[in-house]
Amino acid sequence: MTFSYEYARPALAVDCVVFGMDEDLQVLLIRRDIEPFQGRWALPGGFVRLDETLDEAARRELEEETGVSRLYLEQLYTFGDIGRDPRERVVSVAYYALVKLSDHRVKAATDAREAAWFSVDDLPKLAFDHDKILQVALARLKGKVRYQPIGFELLPPKFTLSALQKLYEIVLERPLDKRNFRKKVLSMGFLEDLDEVEQDVAHRAARLYRFDKKRYQELTKEGFHFEL
Repeated sequence: MTFSYEYARPALAVDCVVFGMDEDLQVLLIRRDIEPFQGRWALPGGFVRLDETLDEAARRELEEETGVSRLYLEQLYTFGDIGRDPRERVVSVAYYALVKLSDHRVKAATDAREAAWFSVDDLPKLAFDHDKILQVALARLKGKVRYQPIGFELLPPKFTLSALQKLYEIVLERPLDKRNFRKKVLSMGFLEDLDEVEQDVAHRAARLYRFDKKRYQELTKEGFHFEL
């Protein structure tokens, strides 16, 4: 059966904010190869097809434009300002994700001329309202990293306590007391001491740890609440 609608309907799109960690917090951007905003940097994303869910559209666009796949995406917010797209009325559902940079090699495709990682402290002017979307994603990350162990998604499988503290200091944008931080994270019971140390470092080698996700889930069932 065919339906006709009295009111015009807006187009539906998805945009993806993908964070990674190197020496600082980074975000994955693409350089647009088509109008509008041809040549400008933007978040990966595009229009939702009629035969796919929002999650499927986000994953497809991300893989098509950057080559990045097999990652956890979480819905962030819906952006629907009337003039956010010069072509037509477009409502965008934004997603965000945290990835280990070493696990993902980016490669531009489809309507993206380039794909690259940028420091969140040194970003170009972004197309559409993507600056606004990114700021909302940063605020969500800063809030959520304090009460869920999502920060471990940005670290390699084996890490030092110094690397973990640095990650939190970068995301939270404030220094943390070394002694108190270490005491607190070790007392939580989900960091596994690997009885290994760093290799090939100029300074004194530090002990390596691993996030025990299974143990964290067990603790959560027992009523444990993560908070830093």
